Amino acid sequence: MEKVTTNNIRVSLCLHPTLIDKLHKGYTEVLDKLQSVIYRDRVEAGNHLAKVLEPVIETQTKDSIQRDILVVAIPRGGVIVGDIIASNLGTKLDIVVSRKIGSPENPEFAIGAVMPDGNYFLKDVVDSFNISREYVEQEARDQLKEIHRRLISYRGTIDYDKEFADKIVVLVDDGIATGATLMASAQWIKSSFNCRRLVIAVPVAPPSILNDLKYFADNVIVPFTPDPFMAIGRFYRIFDQVSDEQVKKIMKKYGYNVS
Repeated sequence: MEKVTTNNIRVSLCLHPTLIDKLHKGYTEVLDKLQSVIYRDRVEAGNHLAKVLEPVIETQTKDSIQRDILVVAIPRGGVIVGDIIASNLGTKLDIVVSRKIGSPENPEFAIGAVMPDGNYFLKDVVDSFNISREYVEQEARDQLKEIHRRLISYRGTIDYDKEFADKIVVLVDDGIATGATLMASAQWIKSSFNCRRLVIAVPVAPPSILNDLKYFADNVIVPFTPDPFMAIGRFYRIFDQVSDEQVKKIMKKYGYNVS
């Protein structure tokens, strides 16, 4: 028995299970048509993004792409994309790890993000929800421990030194949904390091987020901005989970001391 409410009149409809299945199948088919596959996998996405990136960054380099550019990926899926871009351009690859600060009422709802040096960025909702500074600082300390654990695991050190100094940093991920992690990372890189320029490059993102990204970066490169945008994985034929071992194997290629 399916119940439908319309214009304050409650109506009961008896729908046969077969009809319900057909309706659901039809809805799914419509969604699939609206959100067709763009990339086979993250490797194809990285290759395509590298081709789009190259002419853009060539106009910004003073010396050579290899010396001027640093590709920085967001683990874990972004590391696959970043590896392909760095390999195609002949540049070094690094990563940045941030962790969200969840709301006291709903830990899945992000009210901010913590970065590797302990700095954190908060959304305006913190004041609206009357969330205490003590809660935020405790959460930041807890998340920082996990950030450091991941950095040691993936790159062998938590220190960046002058890694970004006078570089054109290309910040990449395998796609953007809300953009919270990527924008926090972009803000941290721009505010904490003397990089020459910051370029955000992702294979696919919702069109509604482009203006927000432009606020944080000197250039924003997103080849595909489908609308409607339901989930990143819908635009990949293969969108498997990326393991810690895959990330570490890639980072070893670039000389990071990881076990």
